[in-house]
Amino acid sequence: MRDYLKFYINGAWVDPVAPKTLDVINPATEAVAGRISMGSAADVDKAVKAARAAFESWSKSSVDERIALFEKLIDEYKKRYADMAAAITEEMGAPAVLSQKAQAAMGIGHLQSALAVLKNYHFQEPRGTTMIVKEPIGVCGLITPWNWPVNQIACKVAPALAVGCTMVLKPSEIAPFSAQVWTEIMHAAGVPAGVFNLVNGDGPTVGAAISSHPGVDMVSFTGSTRAGIEVARNAAPTVKRVHQELGGKSPNIILPDADLKRAVTGGVRGVMQNSGQSCNAPTRMLVPNAKMAEALAIAKEVAEATTVGAPDSGAAIGPVISATQWDKIQTLINRGIEEGAKVVAGGPGKPAGLETGYYVKPTVLGPVSNDKTVAREEIFGPVLVVIGYDTVDEAVAIANDTPYGLAAYVSGGDLDNTRQVASRLRAGQVNINSAATDLMAPFGGFKQSGNGREWGDHAFGEFLEIKAVLGYTPKAA
Repeated sequence: MRDYLKFYINGAWVDPVAPKTLDVINPATEAVAGRISMGSAADVDKAVKAARAAFESWSKSSVDERIALFEKLIDEYKKRYADMAAAITEEMGAPAVLSQKAQAAMGIGHLQSALAVLKNYHFQEPRGTTMIVKEPIGVCGLITPWNWPVNQIACKVAPALAVGCTMVLKPSEIAPFSAQVWTEIMHAAGVPAGVFNLVNGDGPTVGAAISSHPGVDMVSFTGSTRAGIEVARNAAPTVKRVHQELGGKSPNIILPDADLKRAVTGGVRGVMQNSGQSCNAPTRMLVPNAKMAEALAIAKEVAEATTVGAPDSGAAIGPVISATQWDKIQTLINRGIEEGAKVVAGGPGKPAGLETGYYVKPTVLGPVSNDKTVAREEIFGPVLVVIGYDTVDEAVAIANDTPYGLAAYVSGGDLDNTRQVASRLRAGQVNINSAATDLMAPFGGFKQSGNGREWGDHAFGEFLEIKAVLGYTPKAA
């Protein structure tokens, strides 16, 4: 069992101000997998003071110094790669292959992409006689979720560190093991004391203390829209920058000329990956009404072929994160049925033979109209809703009829037409014909999916202030 009872503050592992622990549950077994200490506002204050003191020197570090540190971080991450994957499997119940090939891979991927950006990034830009200077914003509070735990840590820490910021991280208390391994990597790589700090705890206590602290210059939050609103409220009195990556209910338009079998198959798998616990999952599939029966038959076949089981079983997906989340998913599946949706595959309850663990049946509901609860609310489980349309204009209107705008997907045969449809979608990232992940592409949403962008060079700007130095270059005589 893992016991992580200390916080990492000012380059050292320290005891919490007031001892209080939380059991961490392995969702595959429902057994206690470890314990963490739960922090308080006093712990946050200590961490912020350490970060504030370290900012004086780290903000003035050279690009070459930061490049050298990133090279060490990547080396240390490679040494601990297997440990990171194992931690994610234990805290999330994720299949071992997913933890190794996707979850842990995203952590090192963001370090590598940030290093590549840093090597060519321009922190100063002359404009006539004025110099535009990009300076680190200061102390950053980073609040991360449980669904892609090290991905979300890395895509915040990497750009903040690269531009010269210092930080306090609060990872999810539900999945904190990967954050511990990450912190050990940071320490082994020689990150200067106070530059990176870790305080475990819950949102209402540690999260609120970070977002409201006057010594924090910026807070970057990933999680639900509801929690993101609270972060913004807590941050408002100190007028700090608030960067949010929130919920999604992403449309997946399958155009009439698309390869239906390929598009539907890819769409179903895209929802089921990570047990449906991805904010950008293509959870609303839009198909032509003329092809609805065929599309549902394909979706049924793919969903029923999606194996569910323990992390070491070779199954495609594991459990969802917690009993609370399992209950929410079941409530929404049942609401969909009550509102008239047909269960094409899956449905309520646990898969046969999996009574222990928070397992959910890969579920397809359809056809569903876009005004139903299951088409409006983020379910965050392996649940797909299928919606019909008659014209492409109608499909675009349905796709955009959502409070969210994180991601959207389009599949079609004619590329020019597919691009045109993509241009009409109100989302921060649009994927055409199942394109591969691009770690240099900006990631973030429109509307209630948040503000700001992560990943690649766009992430750097979120952690920088802009200063204009007039008269930097004297006018020619």
